[in-house]
Amino acid sequence: MDPVLDISMWVIICAVGFIAGFIDAIAGGGGMLTVPTLLASGLPPHVALGTNKLASSFGTLTASFTFYRKKLFNPSFWRYALAFTAIGAVLGTLVVSHISTEWLERGLPILIMATAIYTLIAKNVCNDQMGLPKPSKEVQRKQMCQGTLLGFYDGVAGPGTGAFWMASSSALYKMNLLFSSGLSRSCNFVSNICSLATFVYLGHVNVLLGISMGLFLMLGAWVGAHSAIRFGSRFIRPVFIFVVCIISLNLAWQAWFNG
Repeated sequence: MDPVLDISMWVIICAVGFIAGFIDAIAGGGGMLTVPTLLASGLPPHVALGTNKLASSFGTLTASFTFYRKKLFNPSFWRYALAFTAIGAVLGTLVVSHISTEWLERGLPILIMATAIYTLIAKNVCNDQMGLPKPSKEVQRKQMCQGTLLGFYDGVAGPGTGAFWMASSSALYKMNLLFSSGLSRSCNFVSNICSLATFVYLGHVNVLLGISMGLFLMLGAWVGAHSAIRFGSRFIRPVFIFVVCIISLNLAWQAWFNG
C-alpha cells in the first residue's frame, strides 16, 4: 500500500526532483537522488522504481529535446542505440519485477552507493572532437551492445544510467562532452519510457507522486541542460556524490541493521 505523505515530504520530493533534474541534465545520475528519496518516503521498492521512471521521463524528455534543438543529437545517426536501448529496458524491467521486495530493499542502497563511487572516481575520457564519428558497421555494433546493456541496467535499477551513457559514449566514439550528453539524455529518455510502460502494465507506479516530482524534474532539467551547454559538469560532481552517499548509507542502515 502506498504511503500517505505529509506536506513536508511532498516539498522535499519536489525539491529533490528539481535538483536531480538539474544534475541529470549536466552529468547524469539524477536517479541516485530520486530513488533513495522515494524509498525514504515509504514507497515499496518496486513502486519506487516505477514512480521514478514516470518522474524521470519528464526530465529526460526536456533535456533531450534541448540538446536536439541545439543540434547536439542526431536521431537518425543513433537509431541503433535508440532501438536496442528500448529492447534492453523492457527486458530489464521484466527481470526486476520478479525480484523479491526484501532483496530490493537490501540491494538497491548498495547498488546506488557503488554507482556513486564509480561516478566520483571515473575519469572523463572525452576529447575535443566536435562532431559525430564516421558511420561504419563497427559503430553500429557498438550502438547495439551499448544500448542493450545500458537499457537493461536502466530497466533493472536506473540510478547512474545517464552517467554511464556519458562515460561509455565518450570512450567508444571519442566525442566531446556536449555530444555525449545529447546521446545520453536521449537514450535515457527512451529507456525511461519503455521501462515506465512496463511498470504501468505491472501496476508499480504512484502516478500522482510521479507527476509531481516529474514537473520539478522537468524544470530542473531545462535549467541544467542550458547550464551544461554553457558551463559543463565538473563543478557539481563532488557535492552531488557526497549527498548521494549520505542518503544511500541511511537507506542501507535501515535495510540491513535497523530491525
